[in-house]
Amino acid sequence: MATAWTRLRHGVSQTARVGWYAAHYLAVNRMRGPLTRPGEAPFKPEGKLPGFQGMMTEIRKLIARDAGHVACGTYRTADPPLPPGEMLKRSRQFFQDVPALDARRMARGHSDVRETYPDKDKLKAYPRYYLQNFHYQTDGWLSEESAKIYDTQVEILFAGTADMMRRQALLPLARFMEGRDQREVTLLDLAAGTGRFLRDLKATWPRMGVIALDLSEAYLREARRNLKRWSRWVTAQGLAEKLPLGDESLDIVTASYLFHELPPKIRRAVFSEAARVLKPGGLFVVTDALQTGDAENFDGLLEFFPVGFHEPYFTSFLAEDFTALAAENGLEPFGRESAFLTKVLTFQKSA
Repeated sequence: MATAWTRLRHGVSQTARVGWYAAHYLAVNRMRGPLTRPGEAPFKPEGKLPGFQGMMTEIRKLIARDAGHVACGTYRTADPPLPPGEMLKRSRQFFQDVPALDARRMARGHSDVRETYPDKDKLKAYPRYYLQNFHYQTDGWLSEESAKIYDTQVEILFAGTADMMRRQALLPLARFMEGRDQREVTLLDLAAGTGRFLRDLKATWPRMGVIALDLSEAYLREARRNLKRWSRWVTAQGLAEKLPLGDESLDIVTASYLFHELPPKIRRAVFSEAARVLKPGGLFVVTDALQTGDAENFDGLLEFFPVGFHEPYFTSFLAEDFTALAAENGLEPFGRESAFLTKVLTFQKSA
């Protein structure tokens, strides 16, 4: 009875969450300008598009899957409903930023962070590929304002499913953790951002040692706020392609939605670094967008993503062979999960 009640309660809460963020998505579609600039040909994907009913079917499957894992104790969540006042505040901040985002998109302005960031000397510490307005978002990854609004932006983009999709990375971790003492396990989260994934990870394994690595000082400050209720974690500012960690020093490395925002050359460097710092038998969990052919009805939507948003490396990501990339670095397939627009690829370092 308790399991059934937990499943129902969690399913209802996530359904309400989807309704809230989907309403924002629909409102933004009414507010924004055309998807193409004057004179540009309308976007026509070669692949199939899912349609409204197809999208809703996959979202319902995701909610049921997530609720089932919570009810069965596979993982826990650290995502209680926000107070109404806080929800409205974040909603207002999001809508206030929409006109600037839309103007940037219409102008194809995706590098103005290099022009508008006040501390030009500080920009020298970042690689050039990082200094862009990904998704046309204001300030790129660099400001406090960007960090505070980011999670709301992502949830609206994915109609309230982003956290649920991220949580699917906890499934291979649950399998890996069977019979292990979590106090003796250390995990590194690459491009940890605001720490949303790590909140649910810590709710599930509170005594696991965690390192949250990101290039953005502002996003790491937000991550520290999200993780403050737990112990045994640290944050570190650094490059995923040049990790400040010793060889074979970690049990698990995770990366959520990182690889589609990296140039192909940097992707290879990150895989090499992940393999280097993992202990023999350690796990590398890659959570990212679907790729071409993973779900035929979504191929057209994947084609649209780099057109409607600034995602300069997404097209090459769609064709990237991650299994081959892993094999080049001594990593073997450990598992694969897919849910809605996300898939989780897990690799284990050869013993």
